[in-house]
Amino acid sequence: MLFHLEQFGMIDYAAALALQHDRVAQRKAGAIPDTLLLLEHPHVYTLGRNAKPENMLVSAEFLASQGAEIFKTDRGGDVTYHGPGQLVGYPILDLTQHRRDISWYMRSLEEVFIRTAFDYGIKAERMPGAAGVWVGNDKLTAMGVHLSRWVTSHGFAMNVNTDLHYFEWIVPCGLQGKGVTSLAKLLGHTVRMEEVTERVVEHFGAVFGLVPDREEVKHH
Repeated sequence: MLFHLEQFGMIDYAAALALQHDRVAQRKAGAIPDTLLLLEHPHVYTLGRNAKPENMLVSAEFLASQGAEIFKTDRGGDVTYHGPGQLVGYPILDLTQHRRDISWYMRSLEEVFIRTAFDYGIKAERMPGAAGVWVGNDKLTAMGVHLSRWVTSHGFAMNVNTDLHYFEWIVPCGLQGKGVTSLAKLLGHTVRMEEVTERVVEHFGAVFGLVPDREEVKHH
């Protein structure tokens, strides 16, 4: 099966949310194939359906002074951070065409990033009871998804060249005693985002049995 790939570069969270709602409606109507939106966000903290106020360690006013916004979302999970240097992906998949199993979907998404990390010589793993992909005690890729009539939205955020300092103002994903890491930190040098994106797209297609269509769209 084909999937549609759209790359947006840097885009505000609110605009990306509107894009997701649009693509989800189109996917439900059968107007578009499975779609993967790839982008980066300016500094923003998002609160999932299970977010606890105590996991925000500073005030909204302080975060605003640091140029960061806060958004409540309908994805699963707690609080997380998105920002420059982080590859964010929103898969819009109709799981009735794959497998109607949210656990299978989450494990499959994790597999994409286990394979991507392996490409860089990094052993990344799952952690029981905690979604995402981990290197030791530190999270490399965060995940939070939403399903509506078996069509997925929200998705993943892989720290590539992310400024990890911004995670210090929250309890990431509500997990006490856990850390965060990035490809750049693990490798000791900056990584080309375009290269990581290519690898993620390749593994995404392989894991889900999809092939990107020839009309890949890049928005600038």
